[in-house]
Amino acid sequence: MKNLVFIAFLSIVTMNAQDSKVLSSETISIGDIITLGAPSAQTYQYILFPRLNFIIKKGGTTNFRKLEGVQVVVTNKEEIEGKTHITIKRKDGKKFLNSIVVVKVILKAAAEAKEIL
Repeated sequence: MKNLVFIAFLSIVTMNAQDSKVLSSETISIGDIITLGAPSAQTYQYILFPRLNFIIKKGGTTNFRKLEGVQVVVTNKEEIEGKTHITIKRKDGKKFLNSIVVVKVILKAAAEAKEIL
C-alpha cells in the first residue's frame, strides 16, 4: 500500500514539474507555435480581442470557449511601455471568431493567467 501511494505521489509531482514551464519574452520568438488556454473570465483578459459589438458587426461569433486548444503562430514581437506584446494568428489559417485575422497578446500576463500555454 505504501508503494502505491509513493508511486502516485511521484507521478503527480512529475506532471506538475512538466506543467510549470513559464513563457517569457526571452523564450518566445517569431514563428513559435503556442496553444490558447481557457479564458480567465467570460472573455480573454490579456488576449486583446476587439469589443463584442465589433465582432458581431463583422459577422463573427462570440463563443470564446471554442478557441481553447487552438494552435497559433507568433507573427510579431514588440515592447510597449515595458511589456512584451506579441501578435498571433491561427496556424490553420482560419479567422478568430470568424472575423479577426490577427490578435495582440500581453505575453507575461496571459502566460500567468494560463490564457496561453
